Amino acid sequence: MPRQFLPRIWLMTDARNDAVLERAITRLPRGSGVVFRHYHLAEEARRQRFSEISAIARAHGHAVVLSGPASLAVRWKADGTYGTPDMLGGSDGLLTLATAHNRSELRAAARAGADAAFLSPVFSTRSHPNGTSLGPARFRLLARHAGLPVIALGGMTRMRARLLGHPHWAAIDGLS
Repeated sequence: MPRQFLPRIWLMTDARNDAVLERAITRLPRGSGVVFRHYHLAEEARRQRFSEISAIARAHGHAVVLSGPASLAVRWKADGTYGTPDMLGGSDGLLTLATAHNRSELRAAARAGADAAFLSPVFSTRSHPNGTSLGPARFRLLARHAGLPVIALGGMTRMRARLLGHPHWAAIDGLS
């Protein structure tokens, strides 16, 4: 997957959507992305599940990004790395995706040379139902001045993505 290619739709993995991942991945539009997280698994089990998920994703033309240090993403043959801006070093040739929740974290992602940043939460989420969300207006303002491409995350569904009118978005439950 070329580094400059940035999928429009991203499926984020974790324990709660693991049982339906295979089906969810096959339903994504060709050329989407999968961010493999699965923090709940021990290292060897996580490596095995990554291999299974990446094989399915690649068979359907999707990019596979590993949450973790770039060195691990290289060893596991991921297309990219996902994490905080300080984790993105040493990722030459990989798609680098940073996490961000506010303007200062977006700036840090841009300074770190991230290819894009996941900005969250746009809407209330099942995992953080009482958390403060950015809302559409604040999200758009931050994204417009981010200095790098931004991917909307947090409470996203296909309908909310259409209403937000932003080209890049990601979901856990909304795509599972």
